[in-house]
Amino acid sequence: MAFPSLEGARGRVGIVGSLFLLLLLLSCSHNRGVEQPVPSVYYWRTTLTLDSTERAFLAQHGVGRMYVRYFDVVMRDGQLMPNATLQFAETIPDGIEVVPTVFIVENCLRHNLDSVAQLLVDRVVQMNETNNLPPARELQIDCDWTQRSQEVYYQFLRHVRQLLKEHGMRLSATIRLHQLAMTPPPVDEGVLMVYNTGDATRGGDHNPILDYRDVEPYLRYVADYDLPLCAAYPVFGWQLLFQGSEFKAILRDENLGDTTLFRPLPQGEWLVLQSRDMPLLSDAGNEVARMSVGNHVRVWQPSAQEVQRVADALAARRPTINQQVVFYSLDSKYLNKYNNEFYETLYHL
Repeated sequence: MAFPSLEGARGRVGIVGSLFLLLLLLSCSHNRGVEQPVPSVYYWRTTLTLDSTERAFLAQHGVGRMYVRYFDVVMRDGQLMPNATLQFAETIPDGIEVVPTVFIVENCLRHNLDSVAQLLVDRVVQMNETNNLPPARELQIDCDWTQRSQEVYYQFLRHVRQLLKEHGMRLSATIRLHQLAMTPPPVDEGVLMVYNTGDATRGGDHNPILDYRDVEPYLRYVADYDLPLCAAYPVFGWQLLFQGSEFKAILRDENLGDTTLFRPLPQGEWLVLQSRDMPLLSDAGNEVARMSVGNHVRVWQPSAQEVQRVADALAARRPTINQQVVFYSLDSKYLNKYNNEFYETLYHL
């Protein structure tokens, strides 16, 4: 038996080493996080005002990035147009990066978006200049696209991304759980929306905001999703109005403790005692639903334990996904429903 030549050994070691390096690089590419991760929040109201609770939250937890909804793109009278544009009543605290975020209603993708890309980018840049904000480094697009609308949406994103390069800006996009099974969008980064995972219009014991049982089927896609990715988790609740088993509306923060209007029932429900029109949770702010005697209101809010369980399950499959955590959303009505340990744990996983 002869020893292999040194040159032959070098060749085999080189091949093995190269294969190992390739596998390592592929593994890293599947587990990339976002650029410069920091504790983050979404801001999703039509007027920018921060109360003392919200400002204290930003300072206490060292929030460095706010994804702020600037406007929606909707279809109205056969035309694509902006809607519910943000009014800047106050300024963002110093040291926090603002990421303009634009929500596009999915039915807009049934139309030609060629002209919209330039208008959208110009409008975001103008809003920053008008409100004396520093030039944005990133723009985020939020859209619940489907397999049918994917081609139109991705072409639109390519156009926006090219336009943003002229302003030195990156492009990110929200990713819903069901979209993990599709080809990733042509953007620089993604934020996985780990909320609204169920169907709010159905009854049952599944929390429609977040339930591990609804997330679990999609976990197998997370590790190999080929896009830098971080996660957004819910800190909000819903009041859902039902007539029998029929869903009617999402209410806007009713005082369920008013015993002249509601009576508590088991399982987190309240019986309606008086009929009246109730404001809905909508950007328009002036939509109402008729609440009738005998209707019931179901209240949902994810527990800290359920959020943590889902976050741990995601991290087990993609270790970098929680390097940046985004909470949806910055709203004092819900912030104090979770303790500081919950926020600090998730922000520093």
